[in-house]
Amino acid sequence: MKDISNRTVGIIHAALITTKAVQPFIDSIIPDVKVVHHVDDTIQCSNFACAPGIIPKQNLYKFATYAHYLELAGVDVILLACSTFNRAVEVARPMINTPMLQIDRPMMDLAVQQGKRIGLLATVPTTVPASQKLLNLAAAEAGREIDVTTVLCSEAFAEIKKGNTAKHNELLLREISLLSNKVDAIVLAQLSMSALEPELVDTKIPIFNSGRTGFTRVREMLESM
Repeated sequence: MKDISNRTVGIIHAALITTKAVQPFIDSIIPDVKVVHHVDDTIQCSNFACAPGIIPKQNLYKFATYAHYLELAGVDVILLACSTFNRAVEVARPMINTPMLQIDRPMMDLAVQQGKRIGLLATVPTTVPASQKLLNLAAAEAGREIDVTTVLCSEAFAEIKKGNTAKHNELLLREISLLSNKVDAIVLAQLSMSALEPELVDTKIPIFNSGRTGFTRVREMLESM
């Protein structure tokens, strides 16, 4: 692998919980890279206060502002680690020269190549519309037609917020077992769901999480520079 130890990644988080979720992937995929985190819990709070599909304008502004300051700090890639307002990257792109990535996009790109029937498994209601749009965008840009089956398991998010990862994983594995009979691939809609990865061995169909696929793409971006 190419030496990228002189590179820096800036990660913008909408909630403190994702700072813990990304660490295993930083350690395993880009351990030699300097990582700086910017966390603003008020983004998730205001996203959750709105109906699914509604993103407060100030959150889009916040992302663009934080991306601007990370750019001034000299980071090489800016990563958005939130699914609910994933379109903030596209909103900010005309204003920011530094390469940016929304962490879910790589798994969406991979999933639409697996077949027409895609399962979207989520644990937060506000994420569902944003993830569906991103999945459809990935399909359209790849010239693929897809049918999306969405499953929401809110109980799992409640468990992982309490620190009960085992129960979180148990609930999601049950849903995956049911969904695997209906679709060609599954995407796990939130970064926090990447905690399930160690238990997804020899799965019936491909199951993608944004931690693994997102940081793999980040490394590819850094190595291409």
